[in-house]
Amino acid sequence: MAHIAMAGIPIVSHVLPSLEIIRELVSRGHRVTYANDPVVGDLITATGAELVPCASVLPVADDSWPDDPVAAMSLFLDDAMQALPQLRAAYDGDPADLYLYDIGAYAARALAESQGRPLLQLSPTFVAWKGYEEDVAAQIRLLPGADAYQDRFARWLAGSGASTTDVDAFSGVPSRALALITRAMQPHADQVDTGTVTFVGPCYGPPGEQDEWTPPAGAGKVLLISLGSAYTRQPEFYRRCLAAFGDLPGWHVVLQIGRHTDAGELGDIPANVEVHPWVPQRAILERADAFVTHAGMGGCGEGLLAGVPMIAVPQGAEQFLNADRLVELGVARRIDTADATAAALRSALLALTADPEVARRSARLQADARAEGGTTRAADLVEGMLTGAA
Repeated sequence: MAHIAMAGIPIVSHVLPSLEIIRELVSRGHRVTYANDPVVGDLITATGAELVPCASVLPVADDSWPDDPVAAMSLFLDDAMQALPQLRAAYDGDPADLYLYDIGAYAARALAESQGRPLLQLSPTFVAWKGYEEDVAAQIRLLPGADAYQDRFARWLAGSGASTTDVDAFSGVPSRALALITRAMQPHADQVDTGTVTFVGPCYGPPGEQDEWTPPAGAGKVLLISLGSAYTRQPEFYRRCLAAFGDLPGWHVVLQIGRHTDAGELGDIPANVEVHPWVPQRAILERADAFVTHAGMGGCGEGLLAGVPMIAVPQGAEQFLNADRLVELGVARRIDTADATAAALRSALLALTADPEVARRSARLQADARAEGGTTRAADLVEGMLTGAA
C-alpha cells in the first residue's frame, strides 16, 4: 500500500469535492496524509486520513475576499509562499509516493516537482482548455498590477525547486488532473486535452444519517434555496425569496441562510418555508423539484446529478460563467441579484417547472453525469497513477 499525500486550501468548496476520494483511498488500505489548515481538520480526519497541519493565510475566517482579481490571486500566492516551508518540514523526510493537490495549493506542486514525485491535480472547477491562454490568461495580464504579480510569482517559482518554471504553465495547466465536475459544465469541453484531464464528475459517497431529509407530510413540490457557503450574507435576497415563494400553492420551501445571516432578519416566515443555517443539500435535492443556487460548481454539479431545473443567482468568481452555462444547457434561468425581484423569481420557477423540454434535458444531463464514474472511478485512476497504468 502506498503513501498518498493530499494538499489543499481551507476553502470549504475546495475541500468537500475530493473528500470521498480520500475516504475511498483510505478504505482501500493506503496511508493517506492530508496537509491543510486545522480549521478544516475535522472534515479531513473524518475520512480516516491523517491531518498534516499547514496553516493558511487565506481570509476564510471572515470571508473578506477582495473584488479585484489580481488582488485575489495574490492572496493564493502569499499562501503558497508561506505554505511551502511547512510542507517541506512535513514531507522532505517522509515523501509521498503520489501527491494529490487542489488547484489553489501551488506549494504542493512545487514540493512534488522538487522531489521528483508523481502528482495529480484534483480540480473542483473547470480546467484549462486549448486556447485558455488567449481567452482568459491574456486578459488577466492586462489588468492593473498583473505584471508585478507575474514577476513576484516567477521569483518565488525560481527558488521553489519546481521543475516547471513558466508561471502560466505552473498555475494554469496541470500535468495530470481529475476534473471533479460533470463534463457538461466545462467551457470549451471539446478543446480540453483528454490525455491529461479526465472528467470523473462530482464525487460522493453513500449518504449518512446526517444527510437524511424527509419532506413534511403534504409538502407537495419542494424548492431548495441555497447560496452555498461563501456568499450567504444576503438577508435582502432571502426576504425576496420569501415574498416570491412563501405561501405559493403546492410548494414547500427549504431556505439555507448560512452562518452570516440571522433568521430574525427575515421577518415573518411563511408556513410553507423552513429556514436553516445549514441543510443536507444533496438529500433535499433528491426530493426537490427545483433549486435556487448561486451557481457555484458544487451546487451546479449536485443540481445536475439530481436532475432538477435551476434558477441561477450568481454571486462571484466563476459563478457567472456557470450560470450562463446552465442556461446554455437548457435547464436554468439566470437572474442576477439586482434583478431578483419576487415577481421575477416566482415567474422563473413556474416557467421552468412547467416546461417538459426542461425536464427532458435535466434527465439526460443527470444520466450523463452519473455515467462519468464519480468516486470509484476517481480512486481507480489515482491508484493507476501509482502503478503507471493511468
